[in-house]
Amino acid sequence: EEELRKLREETTTEMLRQELEKERQRRIELEQKINEAPKTRTEEVPAAQQPAKPPAQNNGTDKQCNTVCSRLQKWFYDKFGEYVEDFRFQPEESTVETEEPLSAKRLTENLRRLKRGAKPVTDFVKNLSALSDWYSIYTSAIAFIIYMNAVWHGWAIPLFLFLAILRLSLNYLIARGWRIQWSIVPDVSEPMEQPKEDLTVSEKFQLVLDVAQKVQNLFGKMADILEKIKNLFMWVQPEITQKLYIALWAAFIASCFLPYKILGIGLGLYVGTKFFLVDFIFKRCPRLRAKYDTPYIIWISLLTDPQLKERSNATVSRRLKCHCSDFGIVFLFLQLQTVSSRSCVGTSAPTGISKDEDTSRLHTTKKGNFHEVFNLSENERPLAVSENGWRCCLINRDKKMPTDYIRHGILYVTENYLCFESSKSGLSKKNKVIKLADITDIQKYKVLSVLPGSGMGIAVSTPSTQKPLIFGAMVHRDEAFEAILTQYVKITSATSTNES
Repeated sequence: EEELRKLREETTTEMLRQELEKERQRRIELEQKINEAPKTRTEEVPAAQQPAKPPAQNNGTDKQCNTVCSRLQKWFYDKFGEYVEDFRFQPEESTVETEEPLSAKRLTENLRRLKRGAKPVTDFVKNLSALSDWYSIYTSAIAFIIYMNAVWHGWAIPLFLFLAILRLSLNYLIARGWRIQWSIVPDVSEPMEQPKEDLTVSEKFQLVLDVAQKVQNLFGKMADILEKIKNLFMWVQPEITQKLYIALWAAFIASCFLPYKILGIGLGLYVGTKFFLVDFIFKRCPRLRAKYDTPYIIWISLLTDPQLKERSNATVSRRLKCHCSDFGIVFLFLQLQTVSSRSCVGTSAPTGISKDEDTSRLHTTKKGNFHEVFNLSENERPLAVSENGWRCCLINRDKKMPTDYIRHGILYVTENYLCFESSKSGLSKKNKVIKLADITDIQKYKVLSVLPGSGMGIAVSTPSTQKPLIFGAMVHRDEAFEAILTQYVKITSATSTNES
């Protein structure tokens, strides 16, 4: 409506009248030229026929030759001028197809046209399937006998041509009004819905969704078939393409040495036996088909591009899982060995010495005294649960350098701090001290999602870091988490009580 309104506003009657007058003048001029053309021809012919008095004999002969040539040209042009004009080269015109606007009525009409146009093809496929499935035993038996006899005597091609002529003849009789049913499967007439003139917005939207779903499924099936054929010929699955390669070589050698009559008979007998007998048995026995139907097995085994992508991703994840599991087993073995050595050292200590008296032994790290390593006060000592610490690796996702991203060491928890001692350097800047009161969130964490279980890490969030700090690869993760969480709750509750 808006376009029509714009056209009405833009175009005026005066402009249309002027264009109409120009066209009338042009038509009148063309009619005058057409009427004058025969007169000029009749005037030229008598002038050419009147013999002019030649001043000399040579001039007369020249004019006579010119008149003969002109007559020949005129006769040739009258006879073959139309065909010569057909062979005249003209520049190619670029035509742009106009696309129709989206309309629900047009969409439903096109769907019905597509169903009607595809009905002969679908009926033909149904009849072939019914012949192979022996839907009608007598019809399939007669067709099998006639086909095998025709192939054996070399009449396969005449048989197909005769069937095509018979089909066209029956179609002619049906078009004349005869009632002839040429179908093995009875035709079931589907109720045709009358097209609605006016559709609501919801009905139009549902119609577009239905059409989009059908188009999506159709394109998906076509893409699957084309991708399987492409992957078969591009050696994407070499074990399947190798069978086709060998079969083609065998067919090539047979075509070079065997007569074509024998090849045709053999191929025809194979097709008839497979279509009428072998496929019928395979359809009734799915297990037998899955074992011995080679074309079916090859077609099912062919993968599409999305399936190949999923398969490659699954292979990569499986390999990563195997490597991670191997790394986890080795790391677990090392952790158990370390814990056992620490427990042996702890049991060999004298029983008469208390923890306060032997502070240098129980509250020291590899690099020195505990409070000196972490720059804390002397009263900050590891809790009884973390006397020996928990071996782990610190993953700082705020760092970009690999050396700073992951650091191995030991994690301790005191009354007020969470301390991580790096095992690669004795410098205090490589160690990490986190105040329990500054922690905003603490929870269990799974570093590698591909590994089974709930993980072996603890995530600690602080205001000074953009991303949580991860203490991963902890064998006794649950024990460490409970100890840290208990002390954290105790500190936060005490802080909130003091503030209140």
